[in-house]
Amino acid sequence: MRHLPGQAHSLPGNRLSLSGYVPQHFDYQAAEGVATITLNRPERKNPLTFDSYAELRDLFRALAYAEDIHAVVLTGAGGNFCSGGDVHDIIGPLTRLDMPGLLAFTRMTGDLVKAMRACPQPLVAAVDGVCAGAGAILALASDIRFATARSKTAFLFMRVGLAGCDMGACSLLPRVIGQGRAAELLYTGRSMSGEEGERWGFFNGLAESEQLLARAQEFARMLAEGPTFAHGMTKKMLQQEWNMGVDEAIEAEAQAQAICMATNDFHRAYHAFVAREKPQFEGD
Repeated sequence: MRHLPGQAHSLPGNRLSLSGYVPQHFDYQAAEGVATITLNRPERKNPLTFDSYAELRDLFRALAYAEDIHAVVLTGAGGNFCSGGDVHDIIGPLTRLDMPGLLAFTRMTGDLVKAMRACPQPLVAAVDGVCAGAGAILALASDIRFATARSKTAFLFMRVGLAGCDMGACSLLPRVIGQGRAAELLYTGRSMSGEEGERWGFFNGLAESEQLLARAQEFARMLAEGPTFAHGMTKKMLQQEWNMGVDEAIEAEAQAQAICMATNDFHRAYHAFVAREKPQFEGD
């Protein structure tokens, strides 16, 4: 894992504290166990650059060791989520790279998605306005997605002469909205409205623009107050079971649940239930 800049503090046992982390290429805040990552180039609708791709990848890798962050919200500034790869900072330079350089870039962007899926914290995307290209992939790679009626999500790779199979789109998108709907969006590059996205199951709910971030953060806080070890196990199995048959999945879940039953959180929940109290989970 590359060293994170800013105030990421190492703790015993290869653990990290990310509450004071200060990134260079986006905004980051942490409160009540919830980290909020804000893509913050509103004058360009929050595009990604080579540096922001890499720093996001490294942050999500580090989150696997962060004991003080239990859920993550991903959003954009200025009424838009993310317009994808920056035309001047990424697309132009890509036209001048040789094949090894191009493959290094596409593998790096894919590593960001792998890091998002591998970090144990649930990821909640708050999507307003433009959500295009790689930005649409960031939303897709999140676990929960809230949007507004005015959001426009487009997997527009074909518009620049590229295939729709970018950063795992051909694997992830059909699992979320179905094969036929995914094929339509990836072949045409058209925008999916917020209402259409909610109807298709891409978005978990809609909110007004001024309430969107608060709703996403409230949902994330609710998750952060829950059994975080168990949430991490749920996320891991949601990813792993794609490649399993039903019998394998049942056995894997039996092992995962047995591990959770050995946690202190499970015992806290039982004793709280007996005492007719709300359990206070601590993630151990």
